[in-house]
Amino acid sequence: MTDAEQKQLWASGDAYEPYVGRWSRLVAREFVAWLNVPSESHWLDVGCGTGALTQTILATAAPQTVRGADQSAVFIDHARQRTPDARATFEVADAQSLPVDAGSVDAAVSGLVLNFVPKPERMVSEMARATRSDGIIALYVWDYAGEMQMMRHFWDAAAALDPAARQLDEGTRFPICNPQAMRQLFVDAGLRAVETRAIDVPTHFRDFDDYWQPFLGGQAPAPAYAMSLEADQRAALRDTIRAQLPIQSDGSIQLMARAWAVCGRR
Repeated sequence: MTDAEQKQLWASGDAYEPYVGRWSRLVAREFVAWLNVPSESHWLDVGCGTGALTQTILATAAPQTVRGADQSAVFIDHARQRTPDARATFEVADAQSLPVDAGSVDAAVSGLVLNFVPKPERMVSEMARATRSDGIIALYVWDYAGEMQMMRHFWDAAAALDPAARQLDEGTRFPICNPQAMRQLFVDAGLRAVETRAIDVPTHFRDFDDYWQPFLGGQAPAPAYAMSLEADQRAALRDTIRAQLPIQSDGSIQLMARAWAVCGRR
């Protein structure tokens, strides 16, 4: 993916939030509680996006500071506007070359970013460099190939209609998004006490429109694919997905989303 294509995928915080931002917030609560970082700690949120993880840290972990960094200036502006907390700061930065002093934070974390970074090992190395000795480095990603069900329904339907869509499916494109690969990445970075776990959260939709409309926002690979289709192709995809979803008698759709999380110590 070129820089221009990546910037286009992450160009609207308002479109990203109803797509996966709302579900990332649920994962973030479980993730932060699992890490059990002491209060008054200094945190670094790498690839902070619209601020979901930063805001969760502020609300639940009693930090002294949280520093958010993301390559998207649009997402940084969105996070700043929606995080009116003096403990939080945000800046545009590359996850592979963080403008952070070595050993300056107690915990470096990241949510839903690793698989979009060209060199994940450099990102983890930078997170470790920024963290003090015995500090925590941790991150989470979606289980694209398995139980991130809203995306699996989308890509399974897309591939049934268009075999070429399999090449765009995050489950195929991002083999690093499994606990074995993530553990090995952290071990190779020299981190200690590496642990992985699944975090499952409910993704409940009021009706089919609540499920489908976020895919029309163009943010992230699946919505970008949907919006690249001609109107009739997009309608066929919509109808195929609707036919396979477990829609309840009241019209609601009860799915789940699994994220894989990993943590280690420097």
